Amino acid sequence: MKRLLWGIAALAWAGLPSTVKLDNARVHVTEVTAAPGSVRERGVRAHDQAIVFLDDCRYERTDPKTGAKTIQERKAGDVIWHAQGEDAPQLVNTGGKAYRTVVIELK
Repeated sequence: MKRLLWGIAALAWAGLPSTVKLDNARVHVTEVTAAPGSVRERGVRAHDQAIVFLDDCRYERTDPKTGAKTIQERKAGDVIWHAQGEDAPQLVNTGGKAYRTVVIELK
């Protein structure tokens, strides 16, 4: 069952290079790299998660309900929070370089 849940959580990150940094009974930590033009697909968040941006970045966010597109810019060190069950939007790296994030999912 645990593997199935992690499979669902990982669907949104499918296609983006990632490395598991820590996985135990309480937390799953992954470093994800988004190359220029890469797409993180829409999905439902299986767990509460904090995302730490390791690099400055710029990406296009497509709202999952309205389809509205906005540009987001983050700085290295920025941290954002998302709750379990949220509809995660599609993101496209519109910057000229890859950026990395650390995704910390609480089990």
